[in-house]
Amino acid sequence: MLSFILLALLAHASPIQCKHPHPKINIIILAGQSNMAGRGGVFNDTITETLTWDGIVPPECQPNPSILRLTANLTWVEAHEPLHADIDYNKTKGAGPGMPFANTVLNKDPNFGVIGLVPCAIGGTNISQWQKGEFLYEQLVKRSQFAMQSRVYRAMLWYQGESDTENQQDAELYKDKLKRFFNDLRFDLKTPKLPIIQVALASGPGAYIEEVREAQLKTDMAYVKCVDAKGLPLGPDGLHLTTSSQVTLGQMLGHAFLGY
Repeated sequence: MLSFILLALLAHASPIQCKHPHPKINIIILAGQSNMAGRGGVFNDTITETLTWDGIVPPECQPNPSILRLTANLTWVEAHEPLHADIDYNKTKGAGPGMPFANTVLNKDPNFGVIGLVPCAIGGTNISQWQKGEFLYEQLVKRSQFAMQSRVYRAMLWYQGESDTENQQDAELYKDKLKRFFNDLRFDLKTPKLPIIQVALASGPGAYIEEVREAQLKTDMAYVKCVDAKGLPLGPDGLHLTTSSQVTLGQMLGHAFLGY
């Protein structure tokens, strides 16, 4: 709750106007929960008894002048790990899929142009918190609309659902709520054909992982692709992807995106 209140205060702060020499920025929205926010390389330090990021940034996650990110106070800066440092900021972040995604796209298509990543993921959230009218949804729309000024939406990368594996009713209702979220977002962003690339769960804390995965794999919506993370190595907690897994996932997302 505290993170939501603090984030709300940031959202209502006076925005600093975006000024960047590039006339066109290709907007990629990053949304979901902790595995999108990035927990690669986060471990439990037994000496301090706190979660700590090891700080390792693989070559696939390195900064690039053509990769920007929108900060919490709505300014464009050169992107670097962890991308969600000031968004999911009361958690310990590490490597996520956003940087390897962007680097993959630029490596495969050097003429693609500048990529503007819009981090919006918050760890521990369920699909109900991403419904229209809820804080996370409205924050996502607000940040995305700001990013759109003189720019173009290219896709949303969505990785969420772990929190919906703990309750049978949540899992059963997941598909309907997911489709409603996608439809509402496209309507509010005035982009009815917004490409959405979602990730099918690699893990979850509850007993209904397969039910949520089935909903993700069979969303059956136009301009929605699904990348399956099942089988990617997990960290010691059995829930979060390792750094190498995040690199692999980012590359998979990049290849799926370029297929549009």
